[in-house]
Amino acid sequence: MAFRQALQLAACGLAGGSAAVLFSAVAVGKPRGGGDAEPRSAEPPAWAGSVRTGPGVWDPNWDRREPLALINLRKRNVESGEEELPSRLDHYKAKATRHIFLIRHSQYHLDGSLEKDRTLTPLVETTDIISKHLPGVSRVSTDLLREGAPIEPDPPVSHWKPEAVQYYEDGARIEAAFRNYIHRADAKQEEDSYEIFICHANVIRYIVCRALQFPPEGWLRLSLNNGSITHLVIRPSGRVALRTLGDTGFMPPDKITRS
Repeated sequence: MAFRQALQLAACGLAGGSAAVLFSAVAVGKPRGGGDAEPRSAEPPAWAGSVRTGPGVWDPNWDRREPLALINLRKRNVESGEEELPSRLDHYKAKATRHIFLIRHSQYHLDGSLEKDRTLTPLVETTDIISKHLPGVSRVSTDLLREGAPIEPDPPVSHWKPEAVQYYEDGARIEAAFRNYIHRADAKQEEDSYEIFICHANVIRYIVCRALQFPPEGWLRLSLNNGSITHLVIRPSGRVALRTLGDTGFMPPDKITRS
């Protein structure tokens, strides 16, 4: 399969720290299927401040990009009436699939007393290695993907107890990262895209739970090795699939770490 590479790459050099990482989009290939209509749910997700009716309720407008939700129905043409709606819906429908690869940074120094000291070890400099295989691709960084405490885990754990204010501050930022970067393709995007985000374990685990509409409080129950690859697929319909979670099968056993 031939790829027409137009990828932007965002990367973070610190493992624990002050700068955060985003690998941005690659537009490649032809648009694929996935635009079938889905039943709508009136229940917004629990993290939006509302209560869901029960487990198994999928919100098709989770990214606020459901075509019908983007149309102001009061502005219909008086003469054409309902006949105008299908064409207006087509204008807002996504056509392409987004493939999002969430790569956890590699091993870092645990003995640093400050975040700026917890830099990556020479074992695997994630961003630099990936960049060598993507010549000409620009790198973009974002502070939104910095590591943090996304939401208080349930059940709680005894070995990791951040202050409540940390959840309050980090959680809003990491949720903002999810809303900014995890969504179906823009309606103007004609081809499928492949995007790489190099970031941190807590951020990735929270994003996976949110994207699959699993209870986000369960993020700490997922485990990710350093340098592992998590692959999310977002179809034009808004449906989300998890292709791989924390894959390190490409690494030799002696290079696998979780620090």
